[in-house]
Amino acid sequence: MLSSQTLSGADRPVVAAWAADCAERVLPLFEAAAPDDDRPRDAIARARAFARGELTTSGEIRRRFGAGRAAHSASSPAGVAAARAAAQASGVAHMGAHALGAAAYAARAAGLRPSAPPDAVDREIEWQLRQLTPEARSALSLLPLLGQDAAGPLGPGLLSTGELGSIIRALQAGIRP
Repeated sequence: MLSSQTLSGADRPVVAAWAADCAERVLPLFEAAAPDDDRPRDAIARARAFARGELTTSGEIRRRFGAGRAAHSASSPAGVAAARAAAQASGVAHMGAHALGAAAYAARAAGLRPSAPPDAVDREIEWQLRQLTPEARSALSLLPLLGQDAAGPLGPGLLSTGELGSIIRALQAGIRP
């Protein structure tokens, strides 16, 4: 039985496009911190290609960790978070809930950028919610609330605690008015 966090084969491409948008918005923070590492840019491009139906789930499952490893080459906390946003976006092919992880890490990166205003995270969440198509909003509303399903990224773990957990809760509140 698939986890409810997986989403259907039709819904994952829809949310992959949104996750790529979220991650791409903060990609310059990674590229400034690690200009010679193209793994996050490649992960975002793969998420977009998956959204267009050009890549398969099985192929992306094998490649989804590259951008996450790129976080080690970033020289700033914002760059690390931006790399993780790209990695989460590429993970949507495997499990739709990673779209919320991509958005959460992107919002975190926005808040960590140099000279970020105090409300940078909130502004990023608002931007992300405005980018949702009705189809993506509908698909993401099918995901369990953070912490209610242990079989995936929205279960106990890194995404469900601290700032990332707060961001995902805010996103889910905005998705499910």
